[in-house]
Amino acid sequence: MRSFQTLDTVTIDDETGIIYISKTQDDWMMPRITMRREGNYIAISASYGPMEIAMRLRFDELVRVLSRLNAVDGLQTTRQIGTGQAYIALGLQQSGKIVLRPTIVADATGHLCFNLVITKSVHQQLFEWLRITPRSPQ
Repeated sequence: MRSFQTLDTVTIDDETGIIYISKTQDDWMMPRITMRREGNYIAISASYGPMEIAMRLRFDELVRVLSRLNAVDGLQTTRQIGTGQAYIALGLQQSGKIVLRPTIVADATGHLCFNLVITKSVHQQLFEWLRITPRSPQ
């Protein structure tokens, strides 16, 4: 039922402090996640063509959740950050890829969500940018 887009490229603009996560293949729809630290918050923009979901989450909460993700067979996402109306669902796969599902909830009848996956190498670069120390294997 869900169709995931894989993001496999990272670009970091040191002047602006923005990280861009996108696809290597450049197409007109260009799915992309953009993040920027803003004090105690992190601004996140997930876009697909002209559509965008923008959210501002607590930086510490994002770092805490990402650093504690565990792969759970059968589940695409295991954690959410945000509120009941706007959140990003996160899940770690056995392969090291991370599922990102930025979501805006309309009401009980529906929601708008982007189904994105970042590769293991992008996952590692994102953790470096966020200054998350990788956990040792258990």
